[in-house]
Amino acid sequence: MPDYMPISIAAHCNVDNRILGQDRDFPTGPKRYHGLPFEIGDGAGKVAGFGEGVRMEAVSIPVGKKVTHLVFAHRLIDSEVKEPGAAAGIPCAEYVVRYSDGGEERIPIRDRFEIAVIPSDWGLWPLLARPDDKSFLMPRYEGRWDEAGVRQTEARAGGANHFYLTYWANPLPERAVESVIIEPKGPRFVLGGITASQANEPPFPLSAKRPTRITLLREDEANLPGPPTVDVDRGVATYPYPLSKAAPEQFLEDPMKGWGEEVNPHASPVYVEVAANPSATLTIKHGETRLASVRWGEVEERGKVEVDDRVRVELVDPGRNWVHTTVVDDSTGKPIPCRVHFRSIDGVPFAPHGHHPHVNSNNVTWHIDVGGDVRLGDLTYAYINGKCEGWLPRGEVIVDVARGYEYEPLRTKVRIDPGQQRLELRLKRIVDLNAERYFSGDTHVHFLSTQGAHLEAAGEGVNVVNLLQSQWGHLFTNTEEFIGEPTIGNRGETIVYATQENRQHILGHLTLLGVKEPIMPWCSGGPDEAEMGGNLEVTLSRWADACHAQGGTVVLPHIPTPNGEPAALIATGRVDAVEFLVYGRYMHNEYYRYLNCGYRLPLVGGTDKMDSGVPVGIYRTYVHIPEDQPFTYDAWCKALKGGNTFLSGGPLLRFKVEGQPIGSTIRLPKGGGHVEVEASAIGVLPFHCLEIVVNGEVVDRTEEAGGIRALSLKSRIQVSKHSWVAARCSGPGYQARQHHDSWRRGIMAHTSPVYLAVGEDWWMFDLGTANYMLTLIHGCIDYIHTRSSQWRPGTVTHHHGREDHLAFLDEPFREAIQAIHRRMHQLGIPH
Repeated sequence: MPDYMPISIAAHCNVDNRILGQDRDFPTGPKRYHGLPFEIGDGAGKVAGFGEGVRMEAVSIPVGKKVTHLVFAHRLIDSEVKEPGAAAGIPCAEYVVRYSDGGEERIPIRDRFEIAVIPSDWGLWPLLARPDDKSFLMPRYEGRWDEAGVRQTEARAGGANHFYLTYWANPLPERAVESVIIEPKGPRFVLGGITASQANEPPFPLSAKRPTRITLLREDEANLPGPPTVDVDRGVATYPYPLSKAAPEQFLEDPMKGWGEEVNPHASPVYVEVAANPSATLTIKHGETRLASVRWGEVEERGKVEVDDRVRVELVDPGRNWVHTTVVDDSTGKPIPCRVHFRSIDGVPFAPHGHHPHVNSNNVTWHIDVGGDVRLGDLTYAYINGKCEGWLPRGEVIVDVARGYEYEPLRTKVRIDPGQQRLELRLKRIVDLNAERYFSGDTHVHFLSTQGAHLEAAGEGVNVVNLLQSQWGHLFTNTEEFIGEPTIGNRGETIVYATQENRQHILGHLTLLGVKEPIMPWCSGGPDEAEMGGNLEVTLSRWADACHAQGGTVVLPHIPTPNGEPAALIATGRVDAVEFLVYGRYMHNEYYRYLNCGYRLPLVGGTDKMDSGVPVGIYRTYVHIPEDQPFTYDAWCKALKGGNTFLSGGPLLRFKVEGQPIGSTIRLPKGGGHVEVEASAIGVLPFHCLEIVVNGEVVDRTEEAGGIRALSLKSRIQVSKHSWVAARCSGPGYQARQHHDSWRRGIMAHTSPVYLAVGEDWWMFDLGTANYMLTLIHGCIDYIHTRSSQWRPGTVTHHHGREDHLAFLDEPFREAIQAIHRRMHQLGIPH
């Protein structure tokens, strides 16, 4: 016998769509609302109408069976709910349930309680009825462009298309119901249908969502790409999300603790959260392939159900507590900013309230949802100021807490007992580089707000964030953040300067730190950087000059790409530092190439953060500020240009040559001699080797094949000519192990050089590099004159005001050619 059975009202149907003043017909005939069957109206376009001017006499609708519930699909035509002085709950009808023994129950039908008009004004939905359309998920991977922001909500409330549904619970289910009598009270309304239930459940689920693990048991299906879908007829379900394939103990012992986990790209295992009635059916599909169906009540009763040796569905719901968590510094006992992740022992994430267990539904987050959370592989962290609150599962809970590279990450189990509402976690500092006057910064961050940048910087132990306004085609970003001066965090430990990155897709990019007024145009020459069809209005050299004129600092990001104008910038001394943002041989080789040609270039680290898959400062710059100078933004930039810096993507380096710090120039007598080099590295993540590099060649190294978190090296190096020396560390053979961020950048660190001058002032020159630079410079001039887009002469007044625009563009490149030729002439090299 079916658990829900429609009751025919066809004999009493007397109105069609004209009562609504609409052209479309009522959806009469067999329908399902919230998974419940209805027989709407007479099947021919008419439903039962009541009220003044329609029908005021009562009608009796036969039922003739025992029921636990009756569900009514109806809608109000007239409402005074918004009229001046209107009363709440105006009676519209009474539905009288008559038992076979003559007894009865009367059900009041009141405006904004059991019934309402359609469409209802926002906020005036009925309190005791549900719309005929249940809540639903937005399309996960596609949709209309104008719904991109709404899609991030994932879930949308259902609306009333035709009817509101209200139900009556039978207080005497052992007695048969003979009929339902509809007694109108005045306001016009229509009754579309009635469904009788004999199920021992409310017609609509009242239980909240429960986490459920789904495992595909056949290997070929388990390895399908992406998660399956889960449909619930009498309830709702969230998107399914992948679970870790690692056992809890493996996760706890992973050397990448605090820094995410590997992505599970496959269809199994996954978890989904389900709120449904026991009679509901869960249907699991992958693409168009139906994998299994299971009754939700069976899952709740048994805890675990296997279907056809193909799919296992099991509850992983130990109960939950609302818990206030505090993370403190172990040495001070005071709360500290950090990022946190909580998960059940089954791997189901429990994000602090106000944060996401999955940022943007685990989809790409470029310029979407980039503040407050970060996703590293399959693991999402919430940035907190030291305190958070929200649901945590009862029993064993896995916590994963991190604060940059100077604190030991905490990945461990804790226990949440019934009734417990407090949890304290402690982080231990392994080193305090601020105490050594090294202050960390990220030279390259996009899209965050200023306040969000302060939060994330504090959570990562980063002191300085350069938040860069820029242009991306027709999109301008962070315009509203620019104020031309730094902002200081409330603890005094973080500085955020909203400055800018100017970009050209062929010539290159420049990061302009500390500008007081925007340097325009921000981008030039067409997509991806500038607008469609745009002209080449300016070059990087002009941007660099404008930045220096304001007292700013020019950084060449992601050296050397786009590899056009960097050669000219370096040749003319317009670059104050160069940036690594990934581990890569090309990036290393280009950096070493310019050093070997005699250009002093401090090294910095930046992230180019543009999405929620990148933590602020995962590549960071440590800058030494002398003891007699305060920590300020200007002092940080000045010291950066001075060259006592190192880049860290995990390990923290110390480096001295002849007892002198990074960036120093060591003078040796004519003929050279030996220098004593000391290098050490410590880290919260494992690395394998520590190397000393002279003029781009490794001259000494130490390695631990299994990975280690501390290495040191002392070396005595013979020097016979002008040189530079630096320290670096990374993975086995200096091949980087990867982070779990969206760039998969390598775990590594590298210092700026110490310069070794032999017998005179330091200089170096490499003819091959000089010719390489000249070739690029001439190529850029050719690009400007033959390939760049330009307005027709005589039709435009350019921002620089000069008549000869092309001469304005290529002038810095000709300066660069002259600068290289001067160096060659001084060395007696023909050109």
